[in-house]
Amino acid sequence: MGSGPPTYDPEPTALPVADPEDLAGLVADTVLDGAHHGSCVLRAVSVRGDSARYRGEPRRDALLTARFGAGEEALVLVAMATGVRATPGAHRAAAEACAWIARAVGRSHSRLAEDLRAGRRGDLKSGLHRLTDRSLGRLRAGAADQGLRPEEWSASLRCLLLPADPGCRTRVFFGVGAGGLFRLRDGVWQTVEPQLTEMAPDAPPAETPEGDRLTMDLGLPVPPSPYEPAPGPPRAPFRFRASVARPGDTLLMCTDGLAAPLRDEPGLSAHLTDRWSAAGPPGLTAFLADIQMRVKGYADDRTAAAVWEA
Repeated sequence: MGSGPPTYDPEPTALPVADPEDLAGLVADTVLDGAHHGSCVLRAVSVRGDSARYRGEPRRDALLTARFGAGEEALVLVAMATGVRATPGAHRAAAEACAWIARAVGRSHSRLAEDLRAGRRGDLKSGLHRLTDRSLGRLRAGAADQGLRPEEWSASLRCLLLPADPGCRTRVFFGVGAGGLFRLRDGVWQTVEPQLTEMAPDAPPAETPEGDRLTMDLGLPVPPSPYEPAPGPPRAPFRFRASVARPGDTLLMCTDGLAAPLRDEPGLSAHLTDRWSAAGPPGLTAFLADIQMRVKGYADDRTAAAVWEA
């Protein structure tokens, strides 16, 4: 799709360079997963982009799917992350971000599942905000070990929480950074990405309690103060959305590698509408083929998780 044929070959070419002393760090070209819990069917995939395939670079996107608990008390987590472009080992940072948030959610899954069933959106938002901050904080803390600045050893992070209880149709999205959250309802795509109405945790207020407007941050360097430590890099705002699914809905969470062409290329959204408006969800290989639909000018990694509601 697009203005012409894609620049790169449709299949993988060069493998990433391997370190014989660190074979555990190898990243597969493609990861594919799926499940059926409660009233929803999950499909998830992460695919190396055409550009990385051509250059023999590893996939910077990471994908993690996990079920915590058993029966109707279980909670399903889908986490995806993208490492910082041009940072050595960015794929490791993405994988670590997914692992940190999975550990945090897994340790708190009983309380999170209870809050989901009870509809405590405020508790969910504040709790998941803390877990996300701690997880990404742990990731940034390891930057020095890599010889990098904290903002380089970081990642965008996007997550879905799905209760296994068929009587609970609340779906929770949370995360930090670029990507997309879409819903296909009655044959029409809707952008349901949360609006950023709140500032980052360490950002200054827009005005004083007395109502005086503060000077805008123009990105100018601040002279060091002998009384205060130098401020750290600004953090991206936390994103949160809890919504109630309807039978027939399809919810799609993805990294920016798929979100950008889905927003910009009408042919791609129309194609997925035709493919996903059928009687049931696609099988794993069919879902992989759908996500791999190529669009001229878009060659980044693509990671996506789609949830079909029964």
